[in-house]
Amino acid sequence: MNLDLLFVALFYGFLILFYFRNKEKFKVQGKIFFLYPTHLGIKLMDKIAKTFPRTLKVLSYFSIAFGFAGMGYIFFVLIKGTLDMFLVPAAPPTVAPVLPGVKIPGAPTLSFFHWIIAIFIVAAIHEFSHGVFARLYSIKVKSSGFAFLGPILAAFVDPDEKTLAKASAKEQLSVFSAGPFSNIIMGFLFLIVFTLLTGPVASSMIEGDGIIVNTIMSGYPAEKVGMQAPFVIKSVNSKETLDFVNFSSAVSAISPGDEVVIQTDKGIFKVVTVKNPDNASKGFMGVSGFEQKIKVKDSFKNRYGGNVYEVAKWFNLLVIWLFIINLGIGLFNLLPLGPVDGGRMFFVLLLSVFKDKIKAQKVWKIISLFCLLLIVVNMLPWLGKLVMFLIKPFLYLASLLL
Repeated sequence: MNLDLLFVALFYGFLILFYFRNKEKFKVQGKIFFLYPTHLGIKLMDKIAKTFPRTLKVLSYFSIAFGFAGMGYIFFVLIKGTLDMFLVPAAPPTVAPVLPGVKIPGAPTLSFFHWIIAIFIVAAIHEFSHGVFARLYSIKVKSSGFAFLGPILAAFVDPDEKTLAKASAKEQLSVFSAGPFSNIIMGFLFLIVFTLLTGPVASSMIEGDGIIVNTIMSGYPAEKVGMQAPFVIKSVNSKETLDFVNFSSAVSAISPGDEVVIQTDKGIFKVVTVKNPDNASKGFMGVSGFEQKIKVKDSFKNRYGGNVYEVAKWFNLLVIWLFIINLGIGLFNLLPLGPVDGGRMFFVLLLSVFKDKIKAQKVWKIISLFCLLLIVVNMLPWLGKLVMFLIKPFLYLASLLL
C-alpha cells in the first residue's frame, strides 16, 4: 500500500468534510475556487508595514524589477519547453504537478508530509508578503485564509480591490510582485541552508555501498551472460566500486574486447565488452540506469544509531522541497497569465504603455490564452498518467473476469 496516497486521500476527505460542516463560511468564486476567510496575520502585516516602511519601499523597486525579469524568463522557458516536447525525443514537460507520488525528473520523491508542510510555508510566505505591501500603501486587507482551486491547495489575502485599483502603477506593481519575489528569495535561502547545513550534515553520516544498475540493454554482453536488473555492483576487476568516483575510475580503463569480472550482490559475472556506441575506443557492457546505493556509516550507527540519519535525511529533503516549491511557485506566478500575479503586473504595464484600457485588455487576453494553452499542452502527459492510474485497477479486474 502507498501510504502517501492514503494520506492524500484522507487529507482531501478531511477538507471535503470541513467544507460541508462550514459551508456557510466559505466564499466560492467561479464554482471552483473555494476560500475560507479569516483575519489571521493581518495585524502582523500592519505592524511590519508601519515598522519598516523605508526598507520595504526600497525592496519594492527590486521586487518589481525582479518580477518583470522573472516574467520574461519563465515565459521563454515555457515556450522553449513546449517546443522541445514536439522536437526533442523524450523531452519532459516543463510544467509538473507538485503532488505526493508524482515523480518529477531530477527531483527526489515527494512524501505527503513534506508536501503539506512545504505548501503551507510557501503559500503563507507568498500571501503574507502581498498583505505587508498592501498595508505599506494603506490598502485595506479585508481577510486572509486558506483556499483550494479544485485539488490545488492555496492561501490568500483579500485586499480592497477598489482602493488597490486607485493606487499608482508603482504601488500596484509592488503589491503584485511581492509574493513571487518573496518566494524566490526564500527559495535561494533554503538552497543556502541545504548547501551549508542540512546537506553536509546528512552526507557526513553515510557512505557508498555499491552502484545500483536498473537497466540491462537488450543484445549486449550483460544480457548474454544472464545479468538481470536491478543489481548492485560491488567491484570491477577486483577494484572496489562502492561509490561513483571509484566506479567511473574502474570502467574508464576498460577497452572493447576486455574480459571484465563484475562482483554483484547476485553473484560474480564475467563479461566480454564490445565497443561503446558513443565512443568506439571504450568498452561497453550494456548496463545503464545507475544509482548510488548508500548505507549509514558503521562508526556513526554504533555511536548514535541508524534512526538519527533518517531524521537528518527527512529534514534535508524538506529543505530541498522548500527550495524547489518556493522557486517553482514564485516563477509560475510571474507568468503573464490572467489573474495570477504576473498577469496582473502585465496588465498594469500594458495600461501604462497603451493608455487605453480596451487595447490593454485585448493584448492581455491574447497573451493569457497563449500561456494557458502552453500549460495545458505541458499537463497532457501528466493527465494521461493520471487517467491510466485511475483505470488500471478496473483493467486488472476486467482481465481477471475475462
